[in-house]
Amino acid sequence: MLVKAYAAPSATEPLVPVTIERRAVGPKDVLIEIAYAGVCHSDIHTVRGEWGGITYPQVVGHEIVGVVTEVGSEVTLHAVGDRVGVGCMVNSCRECKNCLAGMENYCLNGNTQTYTSVDRDGTITQGGYSSHIVVVEDFVLKVPESIPYEAAAPLLCAGITTYSPLAHWNAGPGKNVAVIGLGGLGHMAVKIAHAMGAEVTVLSQSLRKKDDGLAMGADHYYATSDPATFAELANSFDLIVNTVSADLDLASYLRLLTLDGTLVNVGAPPEPLPIQVFTLFNNRRSFAGSSIGSIAETQQMLDFCAEKGIAPEVEVISAEAINEAYERVLASDVRYRFVIDIATLA
Repeated sequence: MLVKAYAAPSATEPLVPVTIERRAVGPKDVLIEIAYAGVCHSDIHTVRGEWGGITYPQVVGHEIVGVVTEVGSEVTLHAVGDRVGVGCMVNSCRECKNCLAGMENYCLNGNTQTYTSVDRDGTITQGGYSSHIVVVEDFVLKVPESIPYEAAAPLLCAGITTYSPLAHWNAGPGKNVAVIGLGGLGHMAVKIAHAMGAEVTVLSQSLRKKDDGLAMGADHYYATSDPATFAELANSFDLIVNTVSADLDLASYLRLLTLDGTLVNVGAPPEPLPIQVFTLFNNRRSFAGSSIGSIAETQQMLDFCAEKGIAPEVEVISAEAINEAYERVLASDVRYRFVIDIATLA
């Protein structure tokens, strides 16, 4: 079927309206009419070629919510009319030890990303800046009714990207957790860590967003532009979640970890980050990374957010405002996630 979309024609041109083809609904497939799609910084990195070359034209978007309009003959997990979501992946090999352990996000053969991956029919996957998408049923999530529809989309990337490391490293009562950056990812990390019961500190370049951070559940808020911050907070945190995609002085942040503390990166800067190994020796510190979450964990995150009343802060935009939104993301001029109203596709 032919559907409306917004695509990047190249790494340097603005996104434009296009028509793309979606595969026919197979026995295990679900056809989703997309209602909203979040704008992730990863979308911008991808279309601008900052994470490597891609095939153009390319439709991005991996924070997707919509309604099931058709199901394949063998589908059992979803029904027409269901409110559903799709995140950063739409398939995996299902055979490697990680997939068999329910960790499709770490598929050893490379999972099929929602965009820029080679799909099972040999085509390049196209993302959620489009009116419809066809996804195998096992990679479609159920979106609880209590989560505001337009706010649900960013949970499929920003939500799970921060929930997964917080859950894995046991953020909760008695744990001191710091979040670097209060942007699309950072504000979700603050809300989720607070809901888990941790003591939460925001480490941001300035105090410009301090009131927002405290209102979202942060207990403390510090400016990293002030050298006194690093002296005052030395050896303080059990876990630091770095949400920014920028070159940081990692040694300064690693020194903020207490005994057996971990700094985990979920932001993905295009350039390498240098590590001073001697900084890890003190306090037996760890530096780690985390990539989204499994399908089961993503559903767990959605249910947790519904139970705790957690939703992203969003600004809904029309499709024609996508290019302007990209520039505003790069200028940190969004509080805190843009969401495209897909009904406005030309």
